[in-house]
Amino acid sequence: METLYAITTGVLTACGLYLTLRGRTFPVVVGLTLTSYAVNLFLFSMGGLTTDGAAIVHGDGRYADPLPQALVLTAIVIGFAMTAFVVILAMRARSEAGNDHVDGKKEDRE
Repeated sequence: METLYAITTGVLTACGLYLTLRGRTFPVVVGLTLTSYAVNLFLFSMGGLTTDGAAIVHGDGRYADPLPQALVLTAIVIGFAMTAFVVILAMRARSEAGNDHVDGKKEDRE
């Protein structure tokens, strides 16, 4: 299970970094979103992956650590707000600049 989480986190990070380095605003927004998903998976996996642990501690048995779950839930809410803000910012920049390039310049195609 840890191997699957590690591979998924790595693929999401690589795809997010690739899209973040693109020249247009929409791939940058998607890249930032994928990177935040990778960070969420990383935070969740740092708590230890228990499949049969109880959510609430009833003695000395195995239990799931609630701190990473709370951190991931908070990160999801912050990531959603960040994505909404960046999309509105990109729409505003496109309406003012007339294109959707990150630097605001048009492409030179020859």
